[in-house]
Amino acid sequence: MTGTHRPRDVHELIRVLPDVPVLRDRCRALAALDVLMDGRGGRFFDYDPGWGPGVEAALMNNGAGDEYAILFTSDGVFGRGFDHESWMSPYTNEDMALWPGLVDTLPEAFRPLLREPAFCDDDVYVATVVFWRETSDTAWRAGPVEIPADTDDGTGHLFHVLAAGTAEAYRSFAEDYYGTTLDPAAIRHVWDLRPLTEDTLKALNPNLGPARAVTELARTGYPVGGTT
Repeated sequence: MTGTHRPRDVHELIRVLPDVPVLRDRCRALAALDVLMDGRGGRFFDYDPGWGPGVEAALMNNGAGDEYAILFTSDGVFGRGFDHESWMSPYTNEDMALWPGLVDTLPEAFRPLLREPAFCDDDVYVATVVFWRETSDTAWRAGPVEIPADTDDGTGHLFHVLAAGTAEAYRSFAEDYYGTTLDPAAIRHVWDLRPLTEDTLKALNPNLGPARAVTELARTGYPVGGTT
Protein backbone atom coordinates (compact mmCIF):
# COMPACT_ATOMS: atom_id res chain seq x y z
CA MET A 1 0.00 0.00 0.00
CA THR A 2 1.62 3.21 -1.14
CA GLY A 3 2.58 5.64 1.60
CA THR A 4 1.49 3.36 4.43
CA HIS A 5 3.93 1.73 6.82
CA ARG A 6 3.08 -1.88 7.55
CA PRO A 7 3.75 -3.21 11.06
CA ARG A 8 6.47 -5.85 10.72
CA ASP A 9 5.21 -8.14 13.44
CA VAL A 10 2.81 -8.41 16.38
CA HIS A 11 5.20 -6.49 18.64
CA GLU A 12 5.10 -3.51 16.32
CA LEU A 13 1.35 -3.88 15.80
CA ILE A 14 0.55 -3.55 19.50
CA ARG A 15 2.55 -0.33 19.63
CA VAL A 16 0.45 1.34 16.94
CA LEU A 17 -3.04 0.05 17.74
CA PRO A 18 -5.32 2.73 19.24
CA ASP A 19 -7.40 2.48 22.40
CA VAL A 20 -10.35 0.09 22.30
CA PRO A 21 -13.15 2.56 21.39
CA VAL A 22 -11.16 3.90 18.45
CA LEU A 23 -10.26 0.41 17.30
CA ARG A 24 -13.90 -0.67 17.44
CA ASP A 25 -14.91 2.30 15.31
CA ARG A 26 -12.18 1.50 12.78
CA CYS A 27 -13.40 -2.06 12.55
CA ARG A 28 -17.00 -0.96 12.06
CA ALA A 29 -15.95 1.52 9.40
CA LEU A 30 -14.01 -1.12 7.46
CA ALA A 31 -17.00 -3.45 7.56
CA ALA A 32 -19.42 -0.71 6.53
CA LEU A 33 -17.27 0.27 3.59
CA ASP A 34 -17.09 -3.32 2.40
CA VAL A 35 -20.87 -3.63 2.73
CA LEU A 36 -21.20 -0.74 0.32
CA MET A 37 -18.63 -2.30 -2.00
CA ASP A 38 -20.67 -5.53 -2.06
CA GLY A 39 -21.16 -6.82 -5.56
CA ARG A 40 -17.72 -5.73 -6.71
CA GLY A 41 -15.96 -8.94 -5.76
CA GLY A 42 -16.95 -10.09 -2.30
CA ARG A 43 -16.49 -8.90 1.26
CA PHE A 44 -13.06 -8.63 2.83
CA PHE A 45 -13.94 -7.00 6.19
CA ASP A 46 -16.95 -7.67 8.40
CA TYR A 47 -18.27 -6.77 11.82
CA ASP A 48 -20.75 -8.82 13.85
CA PRO A 49 -22.17 -7.12 16.98
CA GLY A 50 -23.77 -10.43 18.03
CA TRP A 51 -20.97 -12.87 17.25
CA GLY A 52 -21.44 -14.59 20.61
CA PRO A 53 -23.07 -13.92 23.99
CA GLY A 54 -21.78 -10.48 24.93
CA VAL A 55 -19.13 -10.66 22.20
CA GLU A 56 -18.67 -8.42 19.16
CA ALA A 57 -16.31 -9.53 16.40
CA ALA A 58 -14.34 -7.68 13.76
CA LEU A 59 -13.45 -10.11 10.99
CA MET A 60 -11.21 -10.20 7.95
CA ASN A 61 -11.02 -12.96 5.38
CA ASN A 62 -9.25 -12.57 2.05
CA GLY A 63 -10.75 -15.75 0.62
CA ALA A 64 -7.29 -17.27 0.11
CA GLY A 65 -6.67 -18.74 3.54
CA ASP A 66 -5.68 -15.61 5.48
CA GLU A 67 -7.91 -14.14 8.16
CA TYR A 68 -8.19 -12.34 11.46
CA ALA A 69 -10.72 -11.97 14.23
CA ILE A 70 -10.78 -9.29 16.93
CA LEU A 71 -13.22 -10.14 19.70
CA PHE A 72 -14.61 -7.39 21.94
CA THR A 73 -15.68 -9.03 25.20
CA SER A 74 -16.55 -8.03 28.76
CA ASP A 75 -13.00 -9.07 29.75
CA GLY A 76 -11.35 -6.91 27.11
CA VAL A 77 -10.25 -7.48 23.54
CA PHE A 78 -8.62 -10.56 22.04
CA GLY A 79 -7.04 -10.52 18.59
CA ARG A 80 -5.99 -13.46 16.47
CA GLY A 81 -4.64 -13.64 12.93
CA PHE A 82 -3.60 -16.44 10.62
CA ASP A 83 -1.32 -16.16 7.60
CA HIS A 84 -1.43 -19.55 5.87
CA GLU A 85 1.93 -18.98 4.16
CA SER A 86 3.83 -18.04 7.32
CA TRP A 87 6.42 -20.51 8.60
CA MET A 88 4.93 -19.80 12.01
CA SER A 89 1.75 -21.64 11.03
CA PRO A 90 0.95 -24.78 13.04
CA TYR A 91 0.75 -26.63 9.73
CA THR A 92 4.55 -26.43 9.41
CA ASN A 93 5.20 -28.91 12.22
CA GLU A 94 4.07 -32.47 12.85
CA ASP A 95 2.54 -31.67 16.24
CA MET A 96 0.39 -28.84 14.82
CA ALA A 97 1.67 -26.76 17.72
CA LEU A 98 1.39 -23.00 18.01
CA TRP A 99 4.63 -21.07 17.64
CA PRO A 100 6.56 -20.87 20.94
CA GLY A 101 5.60 -17.85 23.02
CA LEU A 102 2.49 -17.02 21.01
CA VAL A 103 0.02 -17.67 23.85
CA ASP A 104 2.36 -18.42 26.77
CA THR A 105 1.30 -15.31 28.71
CA LEU A 106 -2.28 -15.13 27.49
CA PRO A 107 -4.52 -14.16 30.45
CA GLU A 108 -6.85 -16.82 31.82
CA ALA A 109 -9.85 -14.72 30.82
CA PHE A 110 -9.04 -15.30 27.15
CA ARG A 111 -7.84 -18.91 27.29
CA PRO A 112 -11.29 -20.39 26.56
CA LEU A 113 -11.05 -18.70 23.15
CA LEU A 114 -8.20 -21.06 22.26
CA ARG A 115 -10.86 -23.76 22.06
CA GLU A 116 -13.22 -21.70 19.91
CA PRO A 117 -14.31 -23.98 17.03
CA ALA A 118 -14.34 -21.10 14.55
CA PHE A 119 -10.57 -20.80 14.91
CA CYS A 120 -9.67 -24.48 15.18
CA ASP A 121 -8.86 -27.23 12.72
CA ASP A 122 -9.57 -30.67 14.20
CA ASP A 123 -9.31 -29.21 17.70
CA VAL A 124 -6.01 -27.49 16.88
CA TYR A 125 -6.00 -23.71 17.34
CA VAL A 126 -4.80 -22.04 14.16
CA ALA A 127 -2.97 -18.71 14.47
CA THR A 128 0.27 -16.94 13.64
CA VAL A 129 -0.59 -13.67 15.44
CA VAL A 130 -2.15 -13.25 18.90
CA PHE A 131 -2.60 -10.06 20.93
CA TRP A 132 -4.92 -8.82 23.65
CA ARG A 133 -5.92 -6.07 26.04
CA GLU A 134 -7.77 -6.75 29.26
CA THR A 135 -10.18 -4.12 30.58
CA SER A 136 -7.65 -3.18 33.28
CA ASP A 137 -4.74 -2.83 30.84
CA THR A 138 -3.41 0.52 29.68
CA ALA A 139 -1.67 -0.97 26.62
CA TRP A 140 -1.98 -3.80 24.13
CA ARG A 141 -0.04 -6.97 24.90
CA ALA A 142 1.39 -10.00 23.13
CA GLY A 143 3.31 -13.08 24.20
CA PRO A 144 7.14 -13.34 24.24
CA VAL A 145 7.20 -14.75 20.74
CA GLU A 146 10.49 -14.54 18.85
CA ILE A 147 10.12 -14.16 15.11
CA PRO A 148 12.95 -15.53 12.96
CA ALA A 149 14.70 -13.12 10.63
CA ASP A 150 13.89 -15.27 7.60
CA THR A 151 10.12 -15.34 8.15
CA ASP A 152 7.28 -13.29 9.58
CA ASP A 153 4.03 -13.82 11.44
CA GLY A 154 1.85 -12.27 8.75
CA THR A 155 1.06 -9.11 10.70
CA GLY A 156 1.95 -6.74 7.88
CA HIS A 157 -0.10 -8.75 5.42
CA LEU A 158 -3.11 -9.16 7.68
CA PHE A 159 -3.43 -5.95 9.66
CA HIS A 160 -1.93 -3.17 7.55
CA VAL A 161 -5.22 -1.44 6.69
CA LEU A 162 -6.48 -1.61 10.25
CA ALA A 163 -3.17 -0.43 11.69
CA ALA A 164 -2.98 2.51 9.27
CA GLY A 165 -6.38 3.60 10.50
CA THR A 166 -7.26 6.16 7.84
CA ALA A 167 -9.88 6.54 5.14
CA GLU A 168 -7.08 6.95 2.61
CA ALA A 169 -5.53 3.63 3.63
CA TYR A 170 -8.84 1.87 3.01
CA ARG A 171 -9.33 3.66 -0.32
CA SER A 172 -5.86 2.62 -1.49
CA PHE A 173 -6.56 -0.97 -0.50
CA ALA A 174 -10.05 -1.07 -2.01
CA GLU A 175 -9.07 0.47 -5.33
CA ASP A 176 -6.48 -2.25 -5.73
CA TYR A 177 -8.60 -5.12 -4.38
CA TYR A 178 -11.83 -4.24 -6.19
CA GLY A 179 -10.16 -2.80 -9.28
CA THR A 180 -12.03 0.48 -9.31
CA THR A 181 -11.62 4.19 -8.58
CA LEU A 182 -13.36 5.48 -5.46
CA ASP A 183 -14.53 8.91 -4.36
CA PRO A 184 -12.30 10.04 -1.43
CA ALA A 185 -15.09 12.16 0.08
CA ALA A 186 -17.54 9.25 0.06
CA ILE A 187 -14.96 6.98 1.69
CA ARG A 188 -14.30 9.57 4.42
CA HIS A 189 -18.03 9.96 5.04
CA VAL A 190 -18.43 6.28 5.85
CA TRP A 191 -15.07 6.06 7.63
CA ASP A 192 -16.28 8.75 10.03
CA LEU A 193 -19.40 6.62 10.72
CA ARG A 194 -21.73 9.37 9.55
CA PRO A 195 -25.31 8.43 8.57
CA LEU A 196 -25.50 7.14 5.02
CA THR A 197 -26.67 9.58 2.36
CA GLU A 198 -28.00 8.84 -1.09
CA ASP A 199 -25.08 10.69 -2.68
CA THR A 200 -22.55 8.65 -0.71
CA LEU A 201 -24.24 5.39 -1.70
CA LYS A 202 -24.33 6.37 -5.37
CA ALA A 203 -20.67 7.38 -5.28
CA LEU A 204 -19.57 4.06 -3.82
CA ASN A 205 -22.01 1.61 -5.38
CA PRO A 206 -24.84 2.88 -7.59
CA ASN A 207 -26.05 -0.70 -8.07
CA LEU A 208 -26.76 -1.24 -4.38
CA GLY A 209 -30.31 -0.28 -3.45
CA PRO A 210 -30.83 2.04 -0.44
CA ALA A 211 -33.04 -0.41 1.46
CA ARG A 212 -30.55 -3.24 1.15
CA ALA A 213 -27.66 -0.94 2.03
CA VAL A 214 -29.35 0.26 5.21
CA THR A 215 -30.26 -3.29 6.24
CA GLU A 216 -26.75 -4.63 5.68
CA LEU A 217 -25.10 -1.66 7.38
CA ALA A 218 -27.35 -2.02 10.41
CA ARG A 219 -26.15 -5.61 10.81
CA THR A 220 -22.60 -4.31 11.34
CA GLY A 221 -23.67 -1.85 14.02
CA TYR A 222 -23.23 1.11 11.70
CA PRO A 223 -25.44 4.05 12.72
CA VAL A 224 -28.20 4.18 10.12
CA GLY A 225 -31.68 5.57 9.95
CA GLY A 226 -32.19 5.35 6.23
CA THR A 227 -30.54 7.29 3.46
CA THR A 228 -31.01 11.04 3.25
